[in-house]
Parts: sequence; structure tokens; C-alpha cells
Amino acid sequence: MVKEPPIQVVNKTRKTVKQKRTKTVRSKSAASGNRKKKKDSEYSSIPLWLKYVILGVSAALFVIVFYYFFIRPYTYRWKPCYGVKAYGVCLPQGYSVHGFDVSHHQGKIDWEELHKTQQTPFPVRFVFMKASEGGDFSDTAFVRNFDMARQYGFIRGAYHFYNPKTDAARQADFFIRSVKLEPGDLPPVLDIETRSKDVPKLRRDLKIWLDKIEKHYHVKPILYTSYKFKNRYLNDSIFDSYPYWIAHYYVDSVEYKGQWKFWQHTDVGTLPGIDESVDLNVFNGNMEELLQLTIPKE
Repeated sequence: MVKEPPIQVVNKTRKTVKQKRTKTVRSKSAASGNRKKKKDSEYSSIPLWLKYVILGVSAALFVIVFYYFFIRPYTYRWKPCYGVKAYGVCLPQGYSVHGFDVSHHQGKIDWEELHKTQQTPFPVRFVFMKASEGGDFSDTAFVRNFDMARQYGFIRGAYHFYNPKTDAARQADFFIRSVKLEPGDLPPVLDIETRSKDVPKLRRDLKIWLDKIEKHYHVKPILYTSYKFKNRYLNDSIFDSYPYWIAHYYVDSVEYKGQWKFWQHTDVGTLPGIDESVDLNVFNGNMEELLQLTIPKE
């Protein structure tokens, strides 16, 4: 028996392994191809009319979802204005006292130009300004805006943006250090928009802030939030006792059924002297009633 040279044995072995691998790959490819053919065959067996129905239903669902989340909330912007249009929006009917609110996001305000709104058919009388947030953030535009508002004859107010993750007493102390209210100013405002997983704790903490502020300024603070937030998290007689500033955009009337003092009805208003869009508000009463809400002289 003649032995084959070692190199021939090695080469033969490698060839055998390569053949096995090739067969395995071909086998897998064939199986994959068969599955694809079977899938294509099953799809091609669906009637043409059913394909069009499936495509139509998918398109309809897409349009419905897109409208519900991206168009419906803003349709009020394009509705015909049957009332009075001013400051870039359709003003709510039945309210004579108008105002706005600002923060550093509006940039530098030309208060002399803005003052001209007080001589229009729809004079702007009051303004709320962001003063603080959490336990250590001061709005960079507050000091200037607060001084200029008084200088140009606006009834002014200041608000604090509440952070549920920061100690309530600390936030109240920070607002007190940041804001010096005078007779004729509107009561301090608590802006609550951020949800908390622990709702009972949120309510207790908000009450701490409100009580401490009321004790310092000797006036009941104003509570600002959306009507949905109010109904969901602050639906309590304790919070109903505070003057309520409601945020509800792009609607003809407020859906909230409780008592309220201010209504923030849009966030896309335009005012002279302010380059950016601005929130517009109305007061639920006349000018005399608004003055009665301000901090009295001691």
C-alpha cells in the first residue's frame, strides 16, 4: 500500500471541509430562498382589492393619528375670528382688561414702545414677570422688567416657577429674597406645571410655599396652572381658595368650571416693543376689581 505524501493528505482534507461548508451554505440559501418564495407566494395570493383596503386603512390611521397629535391642538389658530382681532390673535369676547406675561425668553423689551398699547382700543394694563425658579435660579431679565413696568404705568406682578424636587420652604425663601413687592403690585404667583409621582407630597409642599409667602407679603398668592393640571392634581377645596390664573390656549371660552381671576388664552401674541411671541391674558373683571386685587397700602 502506497502512502500519499503528507501535503496531499492535508490538501484533500481541506477540500473536503470546504465542500461540506459549501453544501451547508447552499442548503441554508436554498431554505431561505424557499421561505421567501413561500412568503411571496402567500402575499401574491391576497386578492388585489384586499391589498388596497389594507393600504387605505393604514393611510387613514396615519392621517387620524397625525391630526390628533399635531393638528387638532392648534386648529384654533386658523379658525375664522368672529370677534375682535388684536395683537396677532382673536381676543376673547367679554373681557376689557388685558395683560401679558414675560421672562428672559422675550429678550430685551422696548418699554416705551410697549407703553403705546395703553392708548389703543384694547389697552394692555397688567404684566406678570418671572422672578425665580426652584431654589437658586433668578430670571436675568426680572429686575429691569420689574422696574420698567412700574415706570411705564403697568400694574405689575411676579411669579415663581415651582420645582417639585426642591424643598418648598427653600423655594419660598428664595422668592422672598428676589422680589420686593409694593402697594399697587399684584399678589405673588406660584407657577406649578411640573408633575410629581407623589401627589400627596406635592400638595403638602405647595401649601408650605403658599403659607410662607402669604405670611410674608400679607396677601393671598395667586395659583397659576393649566385647567387640566388643576383638575387632576389640585382638585381640592384648599387650593380653590386661592385666586386662580388659568392657562388654556386656542379656545373660545374657558372649560374650567370653578372660579378664576386671570386667563392666559394664547402663547403666540405679538406686542410692540417685544420681538418674540408673548403670552396674552385677560382679567375676569373690570379695572376697578383688578385694582382691588393688588397689594393695599398699609
